[in-house]
Amino acid sequence: MITLYGIPNCDTVKAARAWLAAQQIPHVFHDYKKLGVPPDHLARWAAALGWERLLNRQGTTWRRLDPRRQAAVVDSAAAMALMVEEPSLVRRPVVEWPDGGISVGFTADDWQARAGRQPPG
Repeated sequence: MITLYGIPNCDTVKAARAWLAAQQIPHVFHDYKKLGVPPDHLARWAAALGWERLLNRQGTTWRRLDPRRQAAVVDSAAAMALMVEEPSLVRRPVVEWPDGGISVGFTADDWQARAGRQPPG
């Protein structure tokens, strides 16, 4: 089963969920805002993707942080502690695929390949 992690009002998460629904691919949605970011999963994601790729430094949550807090993010431990505290700092969506793969972000072509689906046409 695919597990998609994110925030429901994020445009990229909305697009990803709509794509999964259109493809009739069963999945579970984990809402960071309601359920938080599971620290054990975050550690796995960081090991697979790198903490730098998971940390969203482009969003408003990052820009609103005090510059001292931003400057303190110098390694995986600091980044992961901050992402657990501020779930909106985790790039979205993070997906755990049935084969054990982990991805971040959404592109239909990549997801079609991961889900074993043929492109339309």
